[in-house]
Amino acid sequence: MRKLFLLAISIIGFTTVTNAQDISNNAIGLRLGDSDGMGAEISYQRALTDSNRLEVDLGWRNGNDYDAFKLTGLYQWVYGLDGNFNWYVGVGGGLSSFSWDNPFPNGDNSETFLFAAGDIGIEYNFDIPLLLSLDFRPELGFGNYNNDLDFDIALGIRYQF
Repeated sequence: MRKLFLLAISIIGFTTVTNAQDISNNAIGLRLGDSDGMGAEISYQRALTDSNRLEVDLGWRNGNDYDAFKLTGLYQWVYGLDGNFNWYVGVGGGLSSFSWDNPFPNGDNSETFLFAAGDIGIEYNFDIPLLLSLDFRPELGFGNYNNDLDFDIALGIRYQF
């Protein structure tokens, strides 16, 4: 009876370990979306625990009359779905700055603002070191240029290492 009990506990423990999600220690790539006018962002993910990670995204854009950048940091909780699929939810914020060569009528030619962000998405972890994700990120800006709620949907393509 004792051996049967130990065998049952071992099988339950093995099953629990094999069904846990597997997130890589590091992933770097691109997040392709609107990003509040920034377009593509360079994206880096760092695992903090077996089910939590930090994501940092940097977007920039320049044109004939303007320069801009956006830095976003998110703390994410990752949950296993089925097989190599995971879903995740996160919270964070960031900093963004715009600079125009031709000032507006009020004389301001730059704006820096903070924003709060949420994140929810789904990802597929390939057997090769490739991670594809699709996420939805609402952002609430605090500044003169961006003081409203924006929604960003993006496709992430990252190399895992």
